[in-house]
Amino acid sequence: MGAWLAFGLIAVVLLGAAAMVVTSRDLVRGVLWLAVALLTTAVAYVVLHADFLAAAQVLLYTGGVVTLMLFAVMLTRRLSGARVLVERGQGGARGPVVAVLLFALLATTLLRAPPLVSGSVAMPADTQALGALILTDLVLPFELLGVLLLAAMVGAIVLARTDGPPRKIPRLPSRLPPERQP
Repeated sequence: MGAWLAFGLIAVVLLGAAAMVVTSRDLVRGVLWLAVALLTTAVAYVVLHADFLAAAQVLLYTGGVVTLMLFAVMLTRRLSGARVLVERGQGGARGPVVAVLLFALLATTLLRAPPLVSGSVAMPADTQALGALILTDLVLPFELLGVLLLAAMVGAIVLARTDGPPRKIPRLPSRLPPERQP
């Protein structure tokens, strides 16, 4: 019973943080609420006894992605104090309808799934095998993720440039001054 209460509390905090990410008018606060949501996801992994996933969640998503997003927001001076316009009243029924349809789809899928057998064979939680898998069979997606993060950082730097024409590079004169001519 205590595990269900803890999981329910974690779910409420996670849903609240996700709602704050979507409804936040300040970009920096939205990113910070995203960090809260990602940390809460890591806590959910701990409750589910998936310690490696919790550590990966904190290191990769909370530490990496949120830091990268904060850099991107902070480097763009035009957006650092900008407010996001959230218009209310336009298409207000679409969100709840999609949410109800998604819930119905998930509930139908879970109800039609075969029941879990308590004696089923679990996957071994071997981090060495997972590391070998990432560096052998999954090396291409791993490298593509690195390229994607590099592109995001370059994009943030380009957006952070000041407006206006680029500065002219001083050029050497094409002719020598008259006093230096041979």
